[in-house]
Amino acid sequence: MDAVVERAASVGVEAKLAPQLSIVVPVLDEEGSVEELHGELAAALSDVGRTYEIIFVDDGSTDQTLTRLADIVDIDRSVRVISLRRRFGKTAALVAGFRESTGAIVITMDGDLQDDPAEISRFLAVLDGGSDLVVGWKRERHDPATKTVPSRVFNGVVRRASGVSIHDFNCGFKAYRREILDDLRLYGDMHRFIPVMAAWKGYRVAELEVHHRARRFGRSKFGAARMVSGMFDFVRVLFLTRFMQKPLQLFGGTGILLFLAGLGCGAYLALLKFAYGQSIGVAHLPLLLLTVLLVLFGALLFAIGLIGEMQRHIGYRPADEYSVKRRLG
Repeated sequence: MDAVVERAASVGVEAKLAPQLSIVVPVLDEEGSVEELHGELAAALSDVGRTYEIIFVDDGSTDQTLTRLADIVDIDRSVRVISLRRRFGKTAALVAGFRESTGAIVITMDGDLQDDPAEISRFLAVLDGGSDLVVGWKRERHDPATKTVPSRVFNGVVRRASGVSIHDFNCGFKAYRREILDDLRLYGDMHRFIPVMAAWKGYRVAELEVHHRARRFGRSKFGAARMVSGMFDFVRVLFLTRFMQKPLQLFGGTGILLFLAGLGCGAYLALLKFAYGQSIGVAHLPLLLLTVLLVLFGALLFAIGLIGEMQRHIGYRPADEYSVKRRLG
């Protein structure tokens, strides 16, 4: 393995000038896997025939992950490490890696050894075939039901609502052309919806079935609870992709529905007053207030939230998403 690492490092040195390939690996408390992952990456990349760099982004690990990564930097000059000051989340870690990377092609993968680096050549072949983004599909997953069942539900909802025919939107194993990364604004947990945003912008998105390995070290950082936050992020992405340039379609539609509901309530009160001669007194006051609230407060609260999201999108700066503690290599 040492000979492979040395040969891979010699190839990686050329990447200091203009690497063709950047590997971005976000890690969190993966002290047991990063050294083995590096060895597998070195072996796989030595055969692809392209200059490269490997960027590990430590998302605030509290174990010995950063120490293990520092040892890797000492033996392989193609490796760089970005250490964030605290845990900012996977999206922020990916944004940090994207900004630090310089390759024309960027490949992301998880640091838990469940993604197989030997698949990298297959991703490159699909990109060479004309695709702009290649998303891995773990058809046979080696995860507990607490992850696989919510994942299937989540992917099914996103697939039907977005119209993007991808089976595993949240798979960390992806290959990108540089121009996609320069064209996306990622924050919150929006890394899950990169295929949706890329497809909306007109990029060619492909899917590749990949080998998924069982976790051997540590434990998963995600579970069923993230599906709830994921759905909120999905609503955000749908708004940004479908209504950002045509907000009247959403605001106007919502306003019309609320107005018609209020108009219906008002018509009912008018019918009681003029057709049946009933006075609109205290007994009808709740309905009268509801008529006003439907027209005003519902539209106002919803609009405030979405306008705030638009301002967040317009004022987005990648540097706001993370803070680098130090750099190695």
